[in-house]
Amino acid sequence: MMSSSFNIYRVGISFVMMCIFYKSAVDSLSELSPQKYFSTLQPGKASLAYFCQADSPRTSIFLEELNEAVKPLQDFGISVAKVNCVKEETSRYCGKEKDLMKVYLFRGNILLREFPTDTLFDVNAIIAHVLFALLFNEVKYITTLEDLQNIENSLKGKANIAFSYVRAIGTPEHRAVMEAAFVYGTTYQFVLTTEIALLESIGTEAIENAHFYFFHCKQVLDLTQQCRRTLMEQPLATLNIHRFIKTMEAPLLTEVAEDPQQVSTVHLQLGLPLVFIVSQQATHEADRRTAEWVAWRLLGKAGVLLLLRDSLEVDIPQHANVVFRRAEEGAPVEFLVLHDTELIISRVEGNTHIEEMQEDEDEDMQSPDMDIQDDEVAETVYRHRKTQLPLELTVELTEETFNATVVASDSIVLFYAGCTSTLLLTRVNCADWSDLCTKQNVTEFPVVKMYKEGKHPVSYAGMLGTEDLLKFILLNRISCPVNITSVQEAEEYLSGELYKDLVPYSSVSVLGLFSPNMTIAKEDFTKAGNYLRGFVITGIYSEEDVLILSNKYGATLPALLLARHKEGKVESIPFANSRVQDIVQIVTNALLETFPEITVENLPVYLRLQKPLLILFSDGSINPQYTKAILTLVKEKHLDSLTPCWLNLKNTPAGRGILQTYFNALPPLPLIVVVNLHSGGQVFAFPSEQAITEQNLLLWLKKLEAGLESPITILPAQEWKPPLPAYDFLSMMDAAASQHPTRKEPECTKETNMQKNDKQQHEDKSTIRKEPVETLRIKHWNRSNWFKEGDKSFRHDNKEL
Repeated sequence: MMSSSFNIYRVGISFVMMCIFYKSAVDSLSELSPQKYFSTLQPGKASLAYFCQADSPRTSIFLEELNEAVKPLQDFGISVAKVNCVKEETSRYCGKEKDLMKVYLFRGNILLREFPTDTLFDVNAIIAHVLFALLFNEVKYITTLEDLQNIENSLKGKANIAFSYVRAIGTPEHRAVMEAAFVYGTTYQFVLTTEIALLESIGTEAIENAHFYFFHCKQVLDLTQQCRRTLMEQPLATLNIHRFIKTMEAPLLTEVAEDPQQVSTVHLQLGLPLVFIVSQQATHEADRRTAEWVAWRLLGKAGVLLLLRDSLEVDIPQHANVVFRRAEEGAPVEFLVLHDTELIISRVEGNTHIEEMQEDEDEDMQSPDMDIQDDEVAETVYRHRKTQLPLELTVELTEETFNATVVASDSIVLFYAGCTSTLLLTRVNCADWSDLCTKQNVTEFPVVKMYKEGKHPVSYAGMLGTEDLLKFILLNRISCPVNITSVQEAEEYLSGELYKDLVPYSSVSVLGLFSPNMTIAKEDFTKAGNYLRGFVITGIYSEEDVLILSNKYGATLPALLLARHKEGKVESIPFANSRVQDIVQIVTNALLETFPEITVENLPVYLRLQKPLLILFSDGSINPQYTKAILTLVKEKHLDSLTPCWLNLKNTPAGRGILQTYFNALPPLPLIVVVNLHSGGQVFAFPSEQAITEQNLLLWLKKLEAGLESPITILPAQEWKPPLPAYDFLSMMDAAASQHPTRKEPECTKETNMQKNDKQQHEDKSTIRKEPVETLRIKHWNRSNWFKEGDKSFRHDNKEL
């Protein structure tokens, strides 16, 4: 904020630059001799003087920019003059060649600052640098998150903060911030940074552009509580900042009892709409809380008012609970029925859209209710069932071409059924070649397998998305476990240098350490490495000098070294007497993040841990202070009985439905809940009025453990089953095909018989089951086994663990 001893309107500024004479006339610049210029300098007066010598036009471009800056600088009380030097001039500003490309900033006759002219590259840079130098006590420049937190803590309960990030000093955005600081610097503390890492640390997602935040610190009395932050979503320009700050100064929520058409607020004057939350006496308190939450979400985008229906002389339709008024003059008032606060937000932000289910164009197709047999996954498949994929980009395999293709080259094969296919490299349509799919032990669709020459095929069990499939393919480029032959190579492996191109796809590398005589342990680790192929990089070291590594990393042989590349650390885990499945479990648990972002894709993996979930719901990136608090509790072993995680509603919109199930309406965010899905179904909510700190969380968790907290809801213990039984499609197809001799399909047989008849076929023999295999059919998921499928995170055709 601007100090009382410094007022820009009362302090003179002189801005002097040494330059080469510019022959063209610059009408806006007052031309003076050096003696005349210095005689006009007065305390409390501002002057910008440009000293020039004759006979060189090198600075013509700069003079043009300076000329454009004359009028804006005069608006800030800074006049501009050009001073013509002569050869005989003895002034220090006229005679030194090395100073000819510098700019000097004066107050009265006192030099304040000098700049190289290349930093004043245009009119924006000139104005931004002059104001930045002038307001150096009022605009704090910071480089670290710690600097920002110190300023924030010092101003809690005292003043609000205007925080901005610009890409560089002297840009148009920097000028806009400085002009705003010139006007509002006595009211708010302006803070500026050019460090993109600082912007990332406060949770900003789109970091490529300049940002302007308003920190609401004045109303914060609890020093442990973070100041609310509101982001200006418009481009960073002077007018937009002015409008934004004006909305920050307006009341958050206003109660009115008059015709919405007659209400006038600063928001309408600024071109922003008004949202009226209709209330009545019986529900006034609850409506006010809802309106306040909506007001925070729409701060800077719309004005929010609480409309008291009981006191109105104007009739409001009985069913309406929201009134919307656009800023355009004469625009009619809209009476709406919106039962979800997110619909109000979308209405203002212009994101409202209505998805219409399209009826199938083919008259002979079954109704959607028959085809959509269970959950949202099936529904999505149904909706996109007619999407045409570029299958011509892959090689289609048949019963005749399959063996020759997969034996002769490394191949990725996608097994699919009918119109539900996706693609990757090669494909087999099991609807046409059911016997081939049976021989390859394909019992559900779609299935992706990788075939490598001389090796057993590897089944992919992850999500069928581009990113996950790419990771699986790339990690299968190397045969795991990798045989490490020297200590130096082991160090390169652990540092990520040995396979640095694969580190982005495997954040953890696993190295098994063994004495040469530990035969059984090495065999078990090798089997585990094969099992984990395509999901994590594993290596094995068993040379005579293995003790060098075990001593360095404090490992007792046999041991696993887990290299976490993101954290840059290596940890050791002993696993004496651990068998294959135990090793796999150790590694898969190590792959789990300590405080993960929960998504639809990874939720089953974390549910597999069979622990209650501690979930931080956030509408965007989470505050680093919240992350720090939770990770500290994890480090101190306070959360061992829980699975801490967070859910970003922007990335996972399904979280809105979850919160509405817990609270009936979407609550203010961020919010922490504990959900016990595996025993009892209780849902507990961390008090929203408390700051999310280590101490508050720990006290609350102790109350939960002592049974002193009541659940906000209890989830029903019910099985999620599909409404209709699964169809055995292929048996139906085979039955139909048997009636047509021109296309006779082989009958499905027990795998034991299949093995006898097809000994020469290249197949994954180790996965053949002893029990009979039912006729091939599409596997229909139901919600009762969805979470159980999380246990199949890693599957390998080579060995059943």
